[in-house]
Amino acid sequence: MDRRTFLSYLGTGAAALAAASAGLGTLEGKASAMSPTADHLFGYRTNQVSGYFDPIEPSKADELILPNGFKYDVVAAFDDIINEAGEKFGQGSDYNAFFPINGSNVHGLLVNNHEYTNIFGLGPIVGGKMSQDQLEKNLYYQGMSVIEVLRDESGVWQMDTSSKYARRINGFTTFEFTGPANRSSALNHASTAQGTFANCSGGVTFWNTVLSCEENFSETAEASKLPSTHYGWVVEIDPFDGSFLKKHTALGRFNHENTAMGLTKDRRIVVYMGDDKKDACVYKYISNGKYVPEQGRSNSALLTDGTLYVANLKNGKWIPVTYEALSKVLASEKFKAPAGVKGSREELMKQYQSQADVVTNCHEAALMLGGMPTDRPEDIEISPFDNTVFICHTNNDAHGNIHGHITRIFETDNDLGSLEFDFEIFAAGGRQSGFSSPDNLAFDSRGNLWVVTDISSSSTNQGVYTAFMNNGLFVIPTAGPSKGAAMQFASGPKDCELTGPFFTPDERTLFLSVQHPGENTTDLSKPTSLWPHREGDSKARCAVVAISGFRFN
Repeated sequence: MDRRTFLSYLGTGAAALAAASAGLGTLEGKASAMSPTADHLFGYRTNQVSGYFDPIEPSKADELILPNGFKYDVVAAFDDIINEAGEKFGQGSDYNAFFPINGSNVHGLLVNNHEYTNIFGLGPIVGGKMSQDQLEKNLYYQGMSVIEVLRDESGVWQMDTSSKYARRINGFTTFEFTGPANRSSALNHASTAQGTFANCSGGVTFWNTVLSCEENFSETAEASKLPSTHYGWVVEIDPFDGSFLKKHTALGRFNHENTAMGLTKDRRIVVYMGDDKKDACVYKYISNGKYVPEQGRSNSALLTDGTLYVANLKNGKWIPVTYEALSKVLASEKFKAPAGVKGSREELMKQYQSQADVVTNCHEAALMLGGMPTDRPEDIEISPFDNTVFICHTNNDAHGNIHGHITRIFETDNDLGSLEFDFEIFAAGGRQSGFSSPDNLAFDSRGNLWVVTDISSSSTNQGVYTAFMNNGLFVIPTAGPSKGAAMQFASGPKDCELTGPFFTPDERTLFLSVQHPGENTTDLSKPTSLWPHREGDSKARCAVVAISGFRFN
């Protein structure tokens, strides 16, 4: 796709976008025409185009490269002080969510996830075992940061370290369990858990809280001698209230990537989720109760009482992940454990005694019930224009899916509560598209899909990944003549992946995380990256940046 075609598409607007969506009908010229999604951009009813730009070329440079006319400010980087208590910004910067203060587009709270630590935070690990000091740092630097941010009169974004809201949430913070596994034997009868870690992506709710997802938690739990069943959940925090800390067991325990919240036609809550590992499944949760806006944060209770479903793409059905359904499967003498599930029928019947056991061992239960293994389902987002659901299947070399793809689900009757669906491969990674290994997603209000990529650091600029160079950020129209064609907006520094794209409501600022630059470093005297290139610095630092320069017609 040439630049003229792309810019012509960007200028068409929401109404023309909808008209071009085959079989989906026309909309009313605004993103809120369908059932709303829990996305602050569309919650504020903006209808801007997210900027015109000259696409960039792939790069190997140790820089964050943007198109001409754009700039970025490093808002917070690893180890920066975030508040008057001296707490420090964590490592493995990932998901972002911006919450305006008093309706402002230039002043608010920014929530940032911290997925994992590396040599720049812990130092070299001797003999493959962390010291006590390293164990404590490992728990401290993971989790989440809540920071107060603002754009000053000169147009520069920065932290306000005097904020009364700024705080760290990490491996030492106490969380309350909710849902079917709370106080169950599956959790050693616990009602609380020590900390959250391995926080990858997440999502926002209709009641202005953040859902953060615990992904690759096993190694940290084992190293810290913490019960593994206390991790791998979706956690909920309120950016404005430090006492609100929950882990929702009804949403299942697995390697969570993110959440995408929407509404059924009868106004029940739906939460879509991916399980980020090879041969894992796609899920959605539907609440039993209905969302009532006037009840505010009390709607959080909807995440404790509902039904979890797993997708079977071959049959186009959502299958209930319940103890009742699993009991029927295991009751059959013809039962044979599918690939990915270990144990005899008798052993599995003993393991699964309640819904608490089902949600705690969700990945295996879903496979036994007929959930379809897929290729690393990572970020999932609901289109606010037509209620289709976009899923990043990052890759799976075991199946020959080297560059991944983006799947688009069409729920029957455009109802997110439907238990039947169809799907398409919306875009496939590879040389023909210019991107590989799609990971996180975000929509702008003209229906463009912003996609970051996750080629592993060990593979970047090597073999079949050479042409893509460093990981980047791409823009892909979801309808119209240029549907599915990608244009590169950003290229990250060495060894990093770009994560957590999130717009301010007026779309004039894009928050983006630069995660694990210099990850291939094994000798601190020879770092493979020094981004963000602070004067006198000898290490790379992950960070969240604020990108500005967007222009509107």
